[in-house]
Amino acid sequence: TPQFKISIITFFRKSSRGDFVFSADRLIRLVVEEGLNQLPYTECTVTTPTGHKYEGVRFEKGNCGVSIMRSGEAMEQGLRDCCRSIRIGKILIQSDEETQRAKVYYAKFPPDIYRRKVLLMYPILSTGNTVIEAVKVLVEHGVQPSVIILLSLFSTPHGAKSIIQEFPEITILTTEVHPVAPTHFGQKYFGTD
Repeated sequence: TPQFKISIITFFRKSSRGDFVFSADRLIRLVVEEGLNQLPYTECTVTTPTGHKYEGVRFEKGNCGVSIMRSGEAMEQGLRDCCRSIRIGKILIQSDEETQRAKVYYAKFPPDIYRRKVLLMYPILSTGNTVIEAVKVLVEHGVQPSVIILLSLFSTPHGAKSIIQEFPEITILTTEVHPVAPTHFGQKYFGTD
């Protein structure tokens, strides 16, 4: 309900940093796990320490995470908690304060990223400009938009629409789509507010 949605945003604004980080980490873990559910897997048989056989699944090779610095780095631990050995790349994008245009300052990826499925991590999707620039950089490195899964905690309808208009093949996973996004996420999460 709209009242509940407003209370979540109010909670994120007015909560203590400890409560904020705890709640954010829980949401991050849920989004990461759903993102992992979207990745391809194969069936396998696992022998337990007691010698029993268990029919399970294993991720196919060729997955990686990419965090959009700085707030996207808050999602890295949630990904590592689920996949210890997953490779993680980084992109630094800053928006010009006057024009609001996003500019890429740094990008470092696994050398074979063009062969991987990418979990793109950015918790707050407001205008979509930053993510659009990040996807453009990934495409320049040979990544097809159809293998990119954007993991986000909160998204505005405008931001999600902007990304889908530019890259209709991308998958967006978020906990909530609401006209107001808590844009102070990175500052509060890392304690720099």
